Formats: sequence, C-alpha cells, structure tokens
Amino acid sequence: MDFSSIFVSEALGTGILILLGAGVVANVLLTKSKGFDGGWLLITFGWGFGVFAGVYAAYKTGGHLNPAVTIGTLVSGADEYAPGIAVNFANTLAYLSGQLVGAFLGACVAYLAYKQHFDAEPDEGKKLGIFATGPAIRSYSWNFVTEVIATFALVYVILAFGHTPSGLGPLAAALLVVGIGASLGGPTGYAINPARDLGPRIAYALLPTRHSATVVPERIPADVSAGGSAQRVIDESPGAHLQPQRKNADWSYAWVPVLGPLVGGILAGLAAQVFL
Repeated sequence: MDFSSIFVSEALGTGILILLGAGVVANVLLTKSKGFDGGWLLITFGWGFGVFAGVYAAYKTGGHLNPAVTIGTLVSGADEYAPGIAVNFANTLAYLSGQLVGAFLGACVAYLAYKQHFDAEPDEGKKLGIFATGPAIRSYSWNFVTEVIATFALVYVILAFGHTPSGLGPLAAALLVVGIGASLGGPTGYAINPARDLGPRIAYALLPTRHSATVVPERIPADVSAGGSAQRVIDESPGAHLQPQRKNADWSYAWVPVLGPLVGGILAGLAAQVFL
C-alpha cells in the first residue's frame, strides 16, 4: 500500500473509534442526554465497541488506530505493520499522521452529533472530559506511570495476539480495551493512545463548545425557603445575563497521555522481542 492508502485507512478507523468513544462519554456526561449518568462500565464498553468497529474499518492496515501500537510494533522488530506493509519511515509516518487526523475528525463529528447538548451543558469540565482524558488525582509523575502501565498491557497483549491461533481478531482487541478501562482506567481515564487524547483535545480547543444557555443571579426558590439551600437557576429566556464558563483544554496535563502511552508502547515492543 502507498502512503495515501495507509493514511486514509488509519484515519477512517481512528475516526470511527473516536466518534463512538467520545460519543459514549457525551451520552453519559451531558445532562440532557438520554444516557445521562450511565456509569463507568457503559463508558468502558462503549470504547471497546469503538475499537471493535474501528479495527474493522481499518482492516487494510491492520487497524492500529494508535501510535503506541504502531511504535510498539516497530520496536518489536517486526518486518511488517500489516500484510504487505513494510516497516519503514514513510509507512510509519503514514500510520501516525492518519491516526492523529482521524482522531481530530472523529471528535468533530461526535461534537456535531451532540451539538444541542453541548450548547445546553454549562459545565466546561464535562465537555473537556468528552474529548480528552484527565486525572482523578493530579500527580503528573504517577499519572504518567499509570499510562505507561496501562499502555504496556495493551500493546504487549496485542503483539501477543499475533502469536496465537484464537482468530478473534478485532473482538479480542475490543475486550482487551474494556478490561483495561475497567481495571486501570480509574486514575487517568486510560488514554492509552496519544492520538486519542491529542487529536480530540485540539478539536475541543477549536470547536465552539461554550454554553449558550443563560444564567441569572442566585435566588431562593419558594420550595426551599424553609430550611432548604439556595441554588443557581438556569434561565433560558431571551435577554438574561450570559455567564459562560472559561474554556480550558488543560494543556499542562496534555503531555501525560501522549508520552506515557508512547513509553508504554516502546517497553511493550522491547518485551515482545524477549518473550514472544
């Protein structure tokens, strides 16, 4: 396959992955969605099914969908990324660029699918969480370690799939991602994929996600005046005072879900040379 064919295949596959992955997070987090508050397991299974669909969409290139997988395959000493696709600089660049562009475009399409819900959601933190990962407890060094460990598990097992006769194909990768999300996703949201985090984070920074509803000053509703607590009241009426939250793509954290997975993928590739 030539550069453009590899690029398009990986872009399509990664775009499908992010469309379904970001879509399930939007479904769970956006308060006016029918899937609101569906829980962590719904998110992990949604991402797993996104991998399942994305790998099939990029079957021509082996469905890497992830720079950590591509780099891990390179470091493992493999001769080919997929049947008929040699491991060389040009093909590596085609994989990596296709994955990043596909992730960006997939995030944009997910935004379009939930456009009205983004407009109605006042919490910018939730909206960023749909596009990009973030830590439950912010500690850059330990967040980095978590991403290295989770991505090592992902890439090493994927490389091991090539030595087993199971024939499960994309289903095996999907179940692996569900397992990693359920087991290791708590600390950082399990990016385990530099393109999955960076492409959508760029999309978030560029898209008009700010809340379009309006807010009026605090008042105490009648039903809580006798001992209840005051709360802010969302007012959708024309002419009310706009107070949108400040948009923040959290670029200070963005290096963790990029470098952590790359290091994890490299370590997995090195381990594969020894143990597989």
